[in-house]
Amino acid sequence: MTSPASFMRTHVCALLLCLGAPAGAAAPPAHWVSSWFASPQPIWGSDFVLPTGLPDSLDHQTVRETVRLSAGGGRIRLVFSNRYGLEPLALGEVRVALTAPDGQALPGGSRAVRFGGLASATVPAGAPLVSDPVDLAPAAFARLTVSSFLPGPTPLRTFHWGAQQTVAIGRGNLTAATVMPAPQHLPGRLFLSAVLAEAPRTTRTVVAFGDSITDGNGSTPGLDRRWPDLLAQRFGNGGVAVANAGISGASLLGDRMGVNALARFEQDVLSQPGVAAVVVLIGTNDIGWPGSPFAPTERAATAAGLIAGYRQLVAAAHARNVRVVGATLPPFKGALQGTPFEGHYSAAKERLRQEVNAWIRSGGAFDAVADFDLLLRDPADPARMLPAYDSGDHLHPGDAGYKAMAGLVSLEMLFGDASTSP
Repeated sequence: MTSPASFMRTHVCALLLCLGAPAGAAAPPAHWVSSWFASPQPIWGSDFVLPTGLPDSLDHQTVRETVRLSAGGGRIRLVFSNRYGLEPLALGEVRVALTAPDGQALPGGSRAVRFGGLASATVPAGAPLVSDPVDLAPAAFARLTVSSFLPGPTPLRTFHWGAQQTVAIGRGNLTAATVMPAPQHLPGRLFLSAVLAEAPRTTRTVVAFGDSITDGNGSTPGLDRRWPDLLAQRFGNGGVAVANAGISGASLLGDRMGVNALARFEQDVLSQPGVAAVVVLIGTNDIGWPGSPFAPTERAATAAGLIAGYRQLVAAAHARNVRVVGATLPPFKGALQGTPFEGHYSAAKERLRQEVNAWIRSGGAFDAVADFDLLLRDPADPARMLPAYDSGDHLHPGDAGYKAMAGLVSLEMLFGDASTSP
């Protein structure tokens, strides 16, 4: 029977088997885990209330991204996504380097990334592309800089918005340049969707699956203070990799700033190499968006609809022997008040949140419950976030709130045991 952690169950897995090994060679006894991840999103139009901040396309330019790993490994692979592309994505050259926190390359230089032994590659429309193994041996929490040259006109249809990160764009092939001259900075991520690490076989991947709270809105930009980052810091030296599958504006049932949770759960969670557990924190936008500037004509969500959606996620995960931690929805009284997006909160929406949270706690569908509502709420006004944890918009936690969330999630919740030491 195929292991639930096996990479054989997706087309990404098929690519892994085909790349980097000579014909007839035995498959290496590697255990790949997802050490870093950014969920791909489809681009949206200028008619939406939030602009992407991106150009329509790039041409003969280099995209440079810095990522921080969770688990380390002997080798790495890069994964590029063209999930929502309508045409092939051409990569002219890709290089990766270990990077200091200040962004400077560490001694040892960058490494060329190969695809089936070649320096260039094409990512088919709708597909991912996995690189050959790269002998870089990063430690846990290492930072990597990935520089990708786009040799021709490249429409931006697949990206990751926000995440408190920026990418640098430079003219020409600058993949080997130590410093990118006069870069243009754009929000989010472009095409790079994952870094896989070849880790000890006991290492397990945890996926944080959710919306902007998982994506880190409200945390300090560029400092990796989202709650999944801080969870990785707690457990990364003890055999836990963390993949962040949060999308700002995401919802359980509707297509918003990304496709609905049910549509992306297979690719963003169950297809992660080494996945053993998922923390599901999603539903706030299903409740808050209808009737607000984000979705002014949308009908209100119902508890029955949300509960049915959660049950589907749990059923899909359990079919793969993946453990599911259900997270209660944090309080958001006064959310975005005084901004052009006011309308996220109402007394009726609060009653719905309470009903959904009561089911998450006592419905028995989840293997464990992370009660973020209880953790983050103000005892003097339980519908509101505690000021010490509030980023200031009354919807997203700040750094202190995210640290508290990471501290609440235990190994017993994630794996049903405490066999992995922090």
